[in-house]
Amino acid sequence: MARSGDNPHGEADFVERYAPSTVLDAGCGTGRVGIELHRRGIDVVGVDLDAGFIDHARAKAPEVEWHHADLATVDVGRQFDVVVAAGNVMIFLAPGTEAAVLANLARHLGPGGRLISGFQVESADPLRAFDRDATDAGLELAERYGTWAGAEDSDGRYAVSVHVCRREEGPRAH
Repeated sequence: MARSGDNPHGEADFVERYAPSTVLDAGCGTGRVGIELHRRGIDVVGVDLDAGFIDHARAKAPEVEWHHADLATVDVGRQFDVVVAAGNVMIFLAPGTEAAVLANLARHLGPGGRLISGFQVESADPLRAFDRDATDAGLELAERYGTWAGAEDSDGRYAVSVHVCRREEGPRAH
């Protein structure tokens, strides 16, 4: 990405502007975003369903806490300032699990915490369903952009959404 002039850390830059001290990298893959956030001094925990990805992430950054687990059921035992789901995580979930995943990710947010998710969309329908599931999970849409750079205008085929946890006190992840 860097060789072609693209910022390889756009997602980390976007997350960092919210000044989190803790981040759950949900669907972390090989750790690209989480490792960069950790390099910037943020306490990061990564979760992914693909054991090979987790092994790769662990090899690159053994000092980061990595979990091989399903986002619908994982319990890392704590809450975070930000949960980030970069890299189209939401469209790679098993169909029908989206609401369960959002509910579980919301349980990992502290009051006022943010769920930041970016994924491709073909129409407004996936965003409506995503927002409905997020609302049902106790999250409220605060911002939406067309790119990780924060551009509001795009071709309408990508959305970066920031949902805020509005509860005063929430249940700990379980």
